[in-house]
Amino acid sequence: MSSVNKENVKELKGKKAPARMFIFPACVLVIYGMLFTIDPNKALMALKTSIHLLFTIAQPLVFVFVIMLVFNLFVKPAQIVRLFGKGVRIKGIVLSVVAGIISMGPIYAWYPLLKNLKEKGSGTCPIAIFLYSRAVKPFFLPVMIACFGWAYVVILTVLTVFASIAMGCFMSILMNEK
Repeated sequence: MSSVNKENVKELKGKKAPARMFIFPACVLVIYGMLFTIDPNKALMALKTSIHLLFTIAQPLVFVFVIMLVFNLFVKPAQIVRLFGKGVRIKGIVLSVVAGIISMGPIYAWYPLLKNLKEKGSGTCPIAIFLYSRAVKPFFLPVMIACFGWAYVVILTVLTVFASIAMGCFMSILMNEK
């Protein structure tokens, strides 16, 4: 292809991309429109539920995007590689475990931040540790203790943390990282 043709293809792709992002919302609007003609009450109830879900999801997503903004402004890729790099050290492991335990919100809200860390040089190990450590939730511990007792909760929590570290190391081995 000549350079003129390549430039034309790039321009066409650039113009199609914004149009593509409106396909899903347009389809949703068409479906809601059809539902309003069939059963307005159920359609209105579904719309209210969708809006409620949107606001429920938006809160943790905004929180994560603010964290990403702060990371991008103040944390340099070299710092991330040093703490969460492919040859992760004890400090990075502990930080991943603690971050996973104190993280809140739905897991999919954290995926953009984790992707950002991965792009800046983070290894697979600390990301896997973070994801696995999310199973420990401090605000559930009192209820768990009331239901299962201290010994059970302490053993389960310690094993979960160790399993998160083992899973992180195992993922690092599977992904051929050193």
